[in-house]
Amino acid sequence: MEAARRGSKPSWGKTAAHNWAQKVYYMQENLELRHSEFSERLCNMTGCSIQEANKEVDMTIQRLFYWGAYADKYGGTVQETPFYGATVKIHEPVGVIGIACPDRCPLVAFISLLAPAVIRSNTVVIIPSQSHPIVAVDMYQIFDTSDLPGGVVNIVTGDRDHLTKYLTEHQDVQAMWYFGSAEGSKFVEWSSAVNVKRTFVNYGQSRDWFDNAQGHGEEFLFHSTECKNIWLPMGDIFAN
Repeated sequence: MEAARRGSKPSWGKTAAHNWAQKVYYMQENLELRHSEFSERLCNMTGCSIQEANKEVDMTIQRLFYWGAYADKYGGTVQETPFYGATVKIHEPVGVIGIACPDRCPLVAFISLLAPAVIRSNTVVIIPSQSHPIVAVDMYQIFDTSDLPGGVVNIVTGDRDHLTKYLTEHQDVQAMWYFGSAEGSKFVEWSSAVNVKRTFVNYGQSRDWFDNAQGHGEEFLFHSTECKNIWLPMGDIFAN
C-alpha cells in the first residue's frame, strides 16, 4: 500500500493521457517480442495446448492495444444543463484500486482488469489468478522495460479471498474489484460500506475474457474513474 500510494504522486497521477497511452503501447510491443516465451509459460502452467496458449497471448496483445488507444479518449465531456452556461465533466482517477483476478485465463484476465485502471492514472494492488499466478508475475519484466513508474502496479500472489479481506478492509484503498465467488463478492460489498469504497464484483458469474463485449469497454472505465463537474455560468450581455 505504501508503494501504491507513492506511485500515485503527481509524477504518475498528473501525467498527460498521451504518455499513459505510450507506456501501454510499449507493454504491447514488449509482450509481442516475447510471445513464444509467454505461450510456453501458459502451456507449462495450465496444461493447455500451444494453440490455446498462442490465442491467449494474442488476445492479451490486442487488449493492450485497445486500452492504449483508449487512454486519451475518456477525459470527460461538456454537458447540457438546465441553466444558461456549460458544465465540464472531468474523469479523474479513483486512487488506489485493489483487484482480485479470476482463476481462468490467467494472462488475458489479468491484463483486461489491470489496463483500464492504469490508463486512467490509478495505482493498483492486484492479486493474479490463485491457481496460475506465475505468468502474471512474469509481466513485471514487461512493465519494467516499458517505463512504467515504480508503485503503479503491485502484484501480490496468494489465496484470493484471504488477500481480498485485507485489501477490502484497508482504509487507504479507494476501490475494490473482485472476480471470484458469490460469497466473496458479498463480503467485498458489505465490508466496503465502512469507508464507502467503490466496488466492482462479478457475483460468482464467470466472464468470457475472449469476448470483447465482456472483456473490455466503457464498463471498466466507469469503475476506473470519478466524475468532477465544473460549472461555467454565463451572464447575458445587453448593449445600449
